Amino acid sequence: MTNVPISPASLRGAVDLSSLVNPAPARAAAAPGAPASAIVSTATDATFTAVLELSNTVPVVVEFYGQGVEPGLGSLVESYGGRIALVTVEAPLNPQLTQAFQVTQVPTVAAVVAGRPVQLYVGEYPDEEVRGVLDQVLVLAEQNNVTGVLPASGDPTVPAEPVEEPLPPHHQEAYDAIAAGDYDLAIAEYKTAIAQNPRDALAVAGLAQVSLLQRVDGITPDEVRAAAASAPDDVDAQLAVADLDVSTGHVDDAFDRLLDLFPMLDAAGKNTVRTRILQYFEIVGTDDPRVIAARRRLTGLLY
Repeated sequence: MTNVPISPASLRGAVDLSSLVNPAPARAAAAPGAPASAIVSTATDATFTAVLELSNTVPVVVEFYGQGVEPGLGSLVESYGGRIALVTVEAPLNPQLTQAFQVTQVPTVAAVVAGRPVQLYVGEYPDEEVRGVLDQVLVLAEQNNVTGVLPASGDPTVPAEPVEEPLPPHHQEAYDAIAAGDYDLAIAEYKTAIAQNPRDALAVAGLAQVSLLQRVDGITPDEVRAAAASAPDDVDAQLAVADLDVSTGHVDDAFDRLLDLFPMLDAAGKNTVRTRILQYFEIVGTDDPRVIAARRRLTGLLY
């Protein structure tokens, strides 16, 4: 099985799911008629917000199918007794999810833990091999305090998880604004939260993330890359490609591009690039090995 090694580091920056937070009215990812507590359900581009929320309670396996391939993990996931959820996605009908998870063939299987994606494997494998991967997902989930248990459909003996703590007001306003596609409002709300508490790390990270979403909204990747290739010394062009790389999970490419450019810039250019790199650190996670290596390299360039 050619699965990606599962580690805490793989939770940050694998792919960007924030753009999938859509203003969908439904909060559950279940198929029509399925109980809200079902372990196995379906998801679409419009309902994936619910999957991100659910992944804070239990790890969620995402199985992409289509083109003559039917979902096949339901029974195996149900055997875990609610410690793992499964959502199936019909790839051809959900282009946003297919692109975000970099699906090139079906079946493709990934997971989401605490709102962060983990690539698992592509293709069909025996249950015993898949179970080994799911066991790793549970270990990763425990390391990230995602240890809930979902009630089985129709099983009243299994207690439901406690209601999640509400977000602070400005965080909730920012979250709602992102869901509505109003990035300006989300940025303003995060800035207000930071002004009230400069040590609000979640607001700092949220501001960096939504600012990235705003910058990449509506861009054409081929045009951005062509512009950067034709103007290698243009700071704005190189920053635009770096944004694109971070938004699609190519974090090392973004860091290398900007850090290679850094020594050739004047003071103003260096400050602009340094600020953007620090924002990327917040997005990817300050404990991510890629961030640690980039921070070390940036420090060497500064001093």
